[in-house]
Amino acid sequence: MHPSTASMPNPGVPIPPDIAALSFEDALAELERIVRQLEEGRGKLDDAISSYERGTALKRHCEMKLREAQAKIDRITVSADGSLATEPARID
Repeated sequence: MHPSTASMPNPGVPIPPDIAALSFEDALAELERIVRQLEEGRGKLDDAISSYERGTALKRHCEMKLREAQAKIDRITVSADGSLATEPARID
């Protein structure tokens, strides 16, 4: 199993195309709406399960978008001789 997918539920399950097409911000907004809805505890069990499954896919999509953004970020460094270089940023 790939280390970046080890902690994600259903890592082998592809993200549905409608979710994959969402921006990070739109996916996060929908995920927040689902969380509020589930926290209220109203509605049918089957609807709650479907919402949970969609929320899980939205979470995975958001995590993927964040990893993609992190991979694009470079850190500018100054060497001992004063020259500039870039290296991948470490975000802990």
